[in-house]
Amino acid sequence: MTRTTGTSTWLDLSTRHLESAKTFYTGLFGWAFEDLGDDFGHYHLIRNDGALVGGLMDVSGMTCPEGGELSSEWGIFLAVDDVDTRLAEVTASGGTVVVPAENVGDSGRMAVVLDPTGAMVGLWQARELEGYEFTGSPGSPVWFELMAHHFDDAAAFYTAVFDADLVPMSEPMDDADFRYVTNGPGETASWGLGDATGVMPEDAAGWRVYLGVAACDAAVEKVKELGGSLLDGPVDSPFGRIATVADPEGASFQICAMSEGVAEG
Repeated sequence: MTRTTGTSTWLDLSTRHLESAKTFYTGLFGWAFEDLGDDFGHYHLIRNDGALVGGLMDVSGMTCPEGGELSSEWGIFLAVDDVDTRLAEVTASGGTVVVPAENVGDSGRMAVVLDPTGAMVGLWQARELEGYEFTGSPGSPVWFELMAHHFDDAAAFYTAVFDADLVPMSEPMDDADFRYVTNGPGETASWGLGDATGVMPEDAAGWRVYLGVAACDAAVEKVKELGGSLLDGPVDSPFGRIATVADPEGASFQICAMSEGVAEG
């Protein structure tokens, strides 16, 4: 393992309509998909100009423990040194194990949990597969964040379970009362934690994926053309022009044109 425990290391999309998802994301980002075959339940690797982005999984017909159909959504995995040891800390810190630890061939070992705020997050203990490749180019992941209505509970959980080093963000915010911290300072930060109280409803909170685009407004129009929708924005920030969008099945994500960043006055 070369990535520090708590670092964002993998993302994947669970979708109820595999082929339509592939069509949408190929049209938006130019992604290519590699089917890993029967042994891995036809899980697909996602590549962007050859660089590994994450995974795609067909969940049609699958149900959650309560019996409802699984929804189409993006998921985040954080690196850990030992899944089993960290799962013990999950339950001790108020979290719930959703998918127990299991091996994924020779690639690594994983589990999925709910944190005390109700946000789902995965744990990834790398073996042959370290995680996605950090390129920063359009079509690649450029940021991750957790928006939580119980900010202090989330901060305590991720510090205890994932050794998070939460520090206030160096960039000033328009709203001085808005709390936002990053896992690691400055350019070493791998993800952020924001206080969602008064910012968004509880059912909209949770982990969010930011994917790079060359131009935000043009990407929004492409999303709509491909059958997706604009949920919020676009808005300007020092980190880029950002919009929240959803694919045709309702899986939401953020698009960010880092080259369009605007300094806050």
